[in-house]
Amino acid sequence: MSVIRSKLDTRSDDYRANRQAMETLWADVEEQLTSVPSIGGQRYVDRHRSRGKMLARERVEQLVDPDTPLLELSPLAGWGSEFPIGAGSVNAIGVVEGVECAITASDMTYRGGSMNPRSVDKGERFREIIRQNRLPWINLIESAGADLPHQADIFIRGGAGFRDQTQFSREGIPTITAAFGPNTAGGAYVPGMSDYTVFVKERGTAYLGGPPLVKMAIDEIVDEETLGGAEMHSRTSGLSDYLAHDEMDALRITRDIVRHLRWRKLGPGPSEPADDPLYDPADLIGCASADVRIPFDIREIYARVLDGSRFEEFKPLYGDKLVCGWGSVHGFPVGFIGNNGILFAEEAKKGAQFVQLCNRTDTPLVFLHNITGFMVGSKSEQGGIIRNGAKLINAVSNSDVPHFCLMVGASYGAGNYGMAGKAYNPRFLFSWPNHKIAVMGGRQLAGVMDIVARNAAAGRGIEVDEAQLTAQKEALEAQIEGESSALFATGRVWDDGIIHPNDTRTVLGLALSAAHSNVVAGTSEYGVWRH
Repeated sequence: MSVIRSKLDTRSDDYRANRQAMETLWADVEEQLTSVPSIGGQRYVDRHRSRGKMLARERVEQLVDPDTPLLELSPLAGWGSEFPIGAGSVNAIGVVEGVECAITASDMTYRGGSMNPRSVDKGERFREIIRQNRLPWINLIESAGADLPHQADIFIRGGAGFRDQTQFSREGIPTITAAFGPNTAGGAYVPGMSDYTVFVKERGTAYLGGPPLVKMAIDEIVDEETLGGAEMHSRTSGLSDYLAHDEMDALRITRDIVRHLRWRKLGPGPSEPADDPLYDPADLIGCASADVRIPFDIREIYARVLDGSRFEEFKPLYGDKLVCGWGSVHGFPVGFIGNNGILFAEEAKKGAQFVQLCNRTDTPLVFLHNITGFMVGSKSEQGGIIRNGAKLINAVSNSDVPHFCLMVGASYGAGNYGMAGKAYNPRFLFSWPNHKIAVMGGRQLAGVMDIVARNAAAGRGIEVDEAQLTAQKEALEAQIEGESSALFATGRVWDDGIIHPNDTRTVLGLALSAAHSNVVAGTSEYGVWRH
């Protein structure tokens, strides 16, 4: 297999400018990440600790095997909204007793670990990942259920969590819940729907209605332990399978449960040499410009992510704005599809064929997004851009091999769809800090609306107010620029997290390994192709 020859000059002014701009963007992301562990504020953190309790991340850290990687997902869910960053939980993929598991830990430092609308978004996405990749699910729960003032945006969608949990059990995906504190209403159903439950003595409780609700509903005065305490559920109701002496004992029991599962992956696993790239992954931070309008060669990323920088390029002389080919990452065979510009008909046909070929060989696909869309104009339309673009979207829509998306630049319009974006159920989707996503760029969108307004005025025979149109155009451009940022997207769980560019190879390797917990198989069945 050929080796990519990098042309990136890390001493050039362009590279230095790219690196500096990307470091500035990452600093903004990192600032947000550092605020997540104490979203409830120091007062509530101190109160939690004074009760002898660990914080959510501490529970996760104590659960997983020492010196193993932990991949946290959607850590900035809720950014830019009225709800706390992190959406009230820690979701991660970690190794427990040698098994890659999905782990959820409630954050009790904010509103009792209750669920808000962003929590629902984050939970929905995490459960998709659990199901797609067949990962055992461990819940470290301490939750007051729904955040009641926001119930209208929680109640209906929130019920899907219980449906999914019991369906996981039917599908052979183990579910384990350890109750570390009070769990009310929806929080109580989580252990009720689990295959295995662990309750911490004198700490873990579960009840559909707490003592105040019981008093109001049936005028019964009852304490928490009698109503739904760990001892009661272990000895009387049967909800608890294991009674733990303390939090560390609960984590020990949880690890024992995972050990006896005798879990086996269904995917083939790594089969290629997993040697390091010839080019330093630490150079990735300067590969792309923070300004997504400035082009760069996507092969420079390939060269710093693929094993040995080896890459068998497919159709290198045809449709050269789409760079397709085969390689491996940490020993896992992959097909790479990346943008070197806008998509023309040739690129669409090439991409569709490559997706089909990867499905025939059961090869997972990695899509690197740096795309402003499909080509427009009379020449492009007459050349069949709609018909050929539809082939690419048909191919990615019906592809069965695992898809992974890396948003390393812009991802605008139908280009996002052709590159198997969020709506196309990728196994994992991660963004670089410079990522932009929207129907189109802010300047283009504002310009289109300006033309529409002028045409409408001309059709009515009235003069336009130039000052007003200019102000509207500038305001709309600023709005779209803000709504297309990586932070805006990750806050709405449009991705699985913003990553440092230099961590791309590591994160992709962890995602590939998780995907191989399930079957890795392609398809030969597609919808009708319009030729």
